[in-house]
Amino acid sequence: MGFGGPHAGFMACADALKRKMPGRLIGVSVDSRGKPGYRLSLQTREQHIRRDKATSNICTAQVLLAVMASMYAVYHGPDGLRHISKTVHSRTVEMKAVLSAGGIEIEEGAFFDTLVAKVPGNADAILKSATDANINLRRIDFDHIGISFDETSTYEDIITIAAAFGVKATVHPISGVAWPASLVRNTDFLTQKAFNSYHSETEMLRYIKRLESKDLALNESMIALGSCTMKLNATSEMMPLSWPEVSSLHPFVPADQGQGYREMLSLLENWLAEVTGFAGVSLQPNAGSQGEYAGLLAIRRYHLARGDSHRTICLIPVSAHGTNPASAVMVGMKVIGVKCDADGNIDVADLAARTEEHRENLAALMVTYPSTHGVFEETIRSICEIIHDAGGQVYMDGANMNAQVGLTSPGLIGADVCHLNLHKTFCIPHGGGGPGVGPIGVAEQLLPYLPGHSELDSKEGAVCSAPWGSASINTISWMYIAMMGPDGLQEATEVAILNANYMAKRLAPYFPILYTGKNGLVAHECIIDVRPLSDASGVTVEDVAKRLMDYGYHAPTMSWPVGGTLMIEPTESESKPELDRFCDAMISIYGEISAIISGESDPNDNPLKHAPHPCEVICGNDWPHSYSREQAAFPLPYLRNHKFWPSVGRIDNVHGDRNLVCTCDSVEAYAAAGS
Repeated sequence: MGFGGPHAGFMACADALKRKMPGRLIGVSVDSRGKPGYRLSLQTREQHIRRDKATSNICTAQVLLAVMASMYAVYHGPDGLRHISKTVHSRTVEMKAVLSAGGIEIEEGAFFDTLVAKVPGNADAILKSATDANINLRRIDFDHIGISFDETSTYEDIITIAAAFGVKATVHPISGVAWPASLVRNTDFLTQKAFNSYHSETEMLRYIKRLESKDLALNESMIALGSCTMKLNATSEMMPLSWPEVSSLHPFVPADQGQGYREMLSLLENWLAEVTGFAGVSLQPNAGSQGEYAGLLAIRRYHLARGDSHRTICLIPVSAHGTNPASAVMVGMKVIGVKCDADGNIDVADLAARTEEHRENLAALMVTYPSTHGVFEETIRSICEIIHDAGGQVYMDGANMNAQVGLTSPGLIGADVCHLNLHKTFCIPHGGGGPGVGPIGVAEQLLPYLPGHSELDSKEGAVCSAPWGSASINTISWMYIAMMGPDGLQEATEVAILNANYMAKRLAPYFPILYTGKNGLVAHECIIDVRPLSDASGVTVEDVAKRLMDYGYHAPTMSWPVGGTLMIEPTESESKPELDRFCDAMISIYGEISAIISGESDPNDNPLKHAPHPCEVICGNDWPHSYSREQAAFPLPYLRNHKFWPSVGRIDNVHGDRNLVCTCDSVEAYAAAGS
């Protein structure tokens, strides 16, 4: 429960609507040898493609939580889940029988795991008796109490709850169901092999390990995804998550039972307010996209409260993250694009012109700092002043906060609201896309418009069903800040910037650095330009990304915010030897491209065009290529000490987009259906 989360939410839809689904959908494709392989569908980057016309502002998904839920189903299987369901329902039926026999009226109707007891005027007294026995029941009103069971509930729990109602109970097992026969499922489910194979802990652990071995994750090597801040998630930061005091609290427990949680969350809010230079922070948004929505909603409510309902224009640079325009549309704003200059900065003249054009209706500007091009824009304060002079508010996207902490702050710069990605800057693991936390900090005038909740003093503007969103994983960021302290946080920022500039300088002789500041430096990330080499060799940026797998590296962010480029963000977590290994890999790839340009290597039959190279290809009898197996698999000496083997070869992207996985047939069946 985690005092509110994180939790995964699932959506299902008819086949005709699948292309309208938000977030990540998995497409099943085939590799260069016809072997089935999964890939994220085109919808994963929908915001970058469709921007303000996107289906939603959701750019990722709570992947880790979805995996946990699926592993629960894998371990128990259909028979185990049926047993759990019958046990839960039996306890509920038995509870009803005990209370009814004791003279307590239970609301009529079908039920599964929840009862509503009618106790005229006596609810509070019964709740106190239950609480004294260490059981929380739900207070519906003065006359009604809710009781819910799960698979951990026992006969002893039934006896204790009955005693709180003043009923002395003897529990007798009861079979049968308390719902209409029309609701009984008679069809099979979870028939796939995965749900019927791993029902011992030994087999389950081996299955999970086999899946994990297919992932090129941070436990293998640096993941230099620009704008993603894939930094260390220290074990010490993660430990509190396993404490029952953290993981087992319901978000709506009586206030006196959650004092420790409330104190921790209050401290974190205050620390984040100090870091950002804002008057207040809300931890409620549980993703960066939800933080954007909450921040823009605060601006919208601010204008409405002032009688400025006509202020609906949101200015957004064309280089902005795709979720920015998608979020603006969600709160009822109209997006107007602002140009960037040749150096990748916001074109201040164009911004001023757009501001003047829409002065009377201007609601906000959305801006990222440092910019999505990886530079500190020197005109950022002037940009904020232009917007404020026209009566607008400045929303700062906190995606690149890892270059600000301790050195500057959104509040100091002049922003009015900023969302943070605690799963980036403040060390919550990404989990393949989630869980995340996207708190917002606001200036004084926006404090009344922070997200409220029925459990908080402010009731309006909730963006999440729990008052503090995904409360439990905030312990990770609390631990990170508490252990780092102010000096450590600033040093982390400085090292992140240092690492990015070191890599930029090492790679610049081979791959041009697309944007730098006036002093030739970058912020915490840099964009390397592959296009000149592509033009000369026919090698695409995707070829480079795929070839990096053979070197044991996840590719940096590809073709965003500029097509044909790679955006590299090393973070402060990586050592110089790891930075050098990555640079060595890129320089080696440059050499492979140069061999194509010089004619030494075949332009169509080379390690880049056929990357990545799985183990079964390297070890197979058939080797039709003009380059050696050694060059394909072991292009640099460090790979002989430890080698990550991709599980599939080059994936057919179009095939994967055409074949979305919306049920769980075998991957072979999907591949056959799409052929």
